[in-house]
Amino acid sequence: MIRYECDKCGLRLDANDHQRYIAKLEIFAAASPIDIAAGGTEDTSQALDKVIKQLQHADPDDIEDRTYRAFRFDLCDACRKKVIDKPLG
Repeated sequence: MIRYECDKCGLRLDANDHQRYIAKLEIFAAASPIDIAAGGTEDTSQALDKVIKQLQHADPDDIEDRTYRAFRFDLCDACRKKVIDKPLG
């Protein structure tokens, strides 16, 4: 049996409770696409080699955290109102 509770205040919620809400949060890098056509083939190759070397020594979890993260929260009605009023708390 799945048990639900508000992730903000801990209030127990029923699965089909009309007072249970789901909040989703996505955080992702706001980087623009890399324009590989701007430079010559040699410039592009050097740039890609540099990125690959940086990634080889990076922590995979850190790369993922810096690229994209998604969260899902169960909320009661009172906490839903608080999140809507002040999304960043």
